[in-house]
Amino acid sequence: MTMAATATRSAISPRAAVLAYLAVSGIVLLLMMLLGLTMRLAQAQWINVQPDFFYVVMTMHGAGMVGIAGLSGAAVMWHFVRRHVPVSTAIFLTNLVFFLIGAVLILGAGFIGGFGAGWTFLFPLPAHSGSLWSPNAAASYLVGLMVIGVGFLLLHLDIARGILSVYGGLGAALGVKQAFGLAPEKDGPPPAVTASTMVLIVNILGILFGAAVLVVSLVNLYVPSFTFSALVAKNMIYFFGHVFINATIYMAVIAVYEILPVYTHRKWKTNWAFYLAWVLSTVFVLTVYTHHLLMDFAMPTWALVAGQLISWLSGLPVLLVTAFGTLTIVYRSGLKWNPAAALVFLGVAGWSIGVIPAIADGTIAVNSVMHNTQWVPGHFHTYLLLGMIAMVIGFMTYLTNPQPRYGFAWLGFWLYLGGGIIFVLAFLLAGSESVPRRYAVHVAKWLPYDRMGSVGAALAITGVLILVARFFAGMRAAAYAEDPT
Repeated sequence: MTMAATATRSAISPRAAVLAYLAVSGIVLLLMMLLGLTMRLAQAQWINVQPDFFYVVMTMHGAGMVGIAGLSGAAVMWHFVRRHVPVSTAIFLTNLVFFLIGAVLILGAGFIGGFGAGWTFLFPLPAHSGSLWSPNAAASYLVGLMVIGVGFLLLHLDIARGILSVYGGLGAALGVKQAFGLAPEKDGPPPAVTASTMVLIVNILGILFGAAVLVVSLVNLYVPSFTFSALVAKNMIYFFGHVFINATIYMAVIAVYEILPVYTHRKWKTNWAFYLAWVLSTVFVLTVYTHHLLMDFAMPTWALVAGQLISWLSGLPVLLVTAFGTLTIVYRSGLKWNPAAALVFLGVAGWSIGVIPAIADGTIAVNSVMHNTQWVPGHFHTYLLLGMIAMVIGFMTYLTNPQPRYGFAWLGFWLYLGGGIIFVLAFLLAGSESVPRRYAVHVAKWLPYDRMGSVGAALAITGVLILVARFFAGMRAAAYAEDPT
């Protein structure tokens, strides 16, 4: 089922609004990557960064990358879902404004107030800084997160309104009947609608839980006598955080479903397996967060067992149908490769490869040894840097330079890919040698991994800089162009 989507009146066109999202995303992405490089250079002892400031940088990098992944993923999702359901450009832009306000509060908390508790803000750490930051700095960080969350909640509710107005229910938009053979596959919703519905379900719940624990933490900052179970708070925080960062991949993968068919001249095929994969992933994403708590002995045993089992299964359904669909739509299609197609294809590959060390870490016997090592940033940088971000940059290239013939764009692609591979391998190799994560100061025998990672990061940043510059160069013309067909 499709319809000509309409948008609430706005002074800015829907396409210009998407480009504004991507412009902000490109700038912030580069800034956050530079913060990541700063940490690697400090660990490599190539620059001197004081440990207290290192943790400020780590907190800003973590929060900033999660936030910009969410913002850019939302741009992909909104751009394509509006082809099928009515959505509001005004609310879409409101989310961007909320994001920018929240970002200012968060950056101020870190670089002015010295807040360095980590992007997960585990309760009650924000209120116990050892005099490194004030309650006001912690409050600025927490309020910043809450403002961003409100913006995303408004956006998700608006898209949900549009979906319900066309499909009548979230189950129908998710393809539940097609998944279980209760309705013809040909009558199923388009991939963009199915993926968006899954994201709405999980992210609305995640944001609500996140808002609740943020309020609790804010009250505790100024009323220390107000207490709350730290274990319950940790569950709520990781439920929110894990759902949100997972949802960014499921938003960005819509670019794969929509862009590859343009260049292969083949329709992305949906069937019962496709819809079943999205139904299962909806359940798994809501329950898999407990694998972050496998070392918390106070957790109920049943929750840890569930975390173990679901960790093995969580990413597989959608990943498998997406990877298989990607290979089949490209195979013998006569595709003439260009950076846009190559980037979204890389995104599927990076996501697929990154899941392998993630599943390994989700195994209790491995987790007890590896979870606090650089193995973990190795796996999540693989499927975020070389997966989700690749899809977003592919989308940026698709909008502004859909058929590039410039060697400069290809240079950016290869620098990004080569540097990204070196960067993530440095983390994984260091993790296999039990190099700890989150240490500001490293001993001599860890330095080769840090220096390898620094070189890889510098190459990847250079590649992204080239690709983002190409986006800005083509952005004005793209505001008045039609999507490639």
